[in-house]
Amino acid sequence: MDITILQNWFTSYKETSLSGRYITLDHIIPLLTQLSSKTKIEKIGFSENNAPIHLITIGNGPKKLLFWSQMHGNESTTTKAVFDLLNLLTDSSNKLTEQILEECTLYIIPILSPDGAKAYTRLNYQNVDLNRDAQEKTQKESTVFFNLYTEIKPDYAFNLHGQRTIFGAGESNNSATVSFLSPAGDNNRSITESRKVAMEIIVEMNSVLQKCIPNKIGRYDDSFNLNCVGDTLASLEIPTILFEAGHTPDDYDREITREYIFYSLVTSIKYISDTDVTGERYKDYFLIPENKKCFYDIIIRDVILEGENVDIAIQYKEILIDNNVKFVPRVAEIGNLQKFYGHKEIIGKKRTIYNENVTVEIVPEAELLKFHLNSELFLV
Repeated sequence: MDITILQNWFTSYKETSLSGRYITLDHIIPLLTQLSSKTKIEKIGFSENNAPIHLITIGNGPKKLLFWSQMHGNESTTTKAVFDLLNLLTDSSNKLTEQILEECTLYIIPILSPDGAKAYTRLNYQNVDLNRDAQEKTQKESTVFFNLYTEIKPDYAFNLHGQRTIFGAGESNNSATVSFLSPAGDNNRSITESRKVAMEIIVEMNSVLQKCIPNKIGRYDDSFNLNCVGDTLASLEIPTILFEAGHTPDDYDREITREYIFYSLVTSIKYISDTDVTGERYKDYFLIPENKKCFYDIIIRDVILEGENVDIAIQYKEILIDNNVKFVPRVAEIGNLQKFYGHKEIIGKKRTIYNENVTVEIVPEAELLKFHLNSELFLV
């Protein structure tokens, strides 16, 4: 797809009522009410704490696409992009919308874990990771999801997630802003025909994203775990695409990444709508570099701490305070970090470092809001 067109569409269709990292049912219910006059909205079940789980159905085409976001409640970037997409798909004057809705029917769960979203946690109300509950289905949310899957029998599955700031696109100084995965369906990670189809769609999205964020697209690890939803669907021969919304420097609210997820969603859906996806183009999937854990939020390099020359890594801990996500800097690692990168780096030049709060030592897990290098004060 043409990047200029996607950029213009994002500007036009961005859902401005959604922003930041904290996205809950309270934020999306007014949008669902508005959408109800344009498409089908229904409650398909309830969470462990009895919050409603909604399904949005749009389109009348024979190709059935299933999307679900915020299976992990603190992974909200894709939810924002889903509503940007819906603004596009409900614009009857857009020619692409007409094409997509004639060829495809989209089934979208905007928030699968409403309790996790409210608490801003990866886990649900019972402290269960829904993405490890695909086999036992011990949680109401898992039952709701798989009942829907059984009912609609999707041709494609879109598993929408967010990833931490620690990932690079390969072992390079390039943050993995967006990552994709075609999950394995068995222990051998066999390249099945359905995986090839998913890989081909990822190749198409990658070709578009490389035009705007070159070398910042990653390929997520495909280790097999049948307890994961994507792996289970892959084992059932459903072409499944996992999205990971990652980090762009200084974009901790993930508003820039949101735009690239929008590009990816539009590109993939258009490709499915106007292409007989056979999987023949799957091989370029393996040219996408695999994600590596090679980043910290901040690295303070070449400082003297207790007489030793070290590097200090800072990682933000996301904490929900008064319905706002605060990023609290904590010491993650102390030592030789030459093989790692920081989204922000401070060069110590062998100056002595000490916490501005001198009663708090600089040790792993300690908060480090301000520090001195000799007499110079730095804010984290």
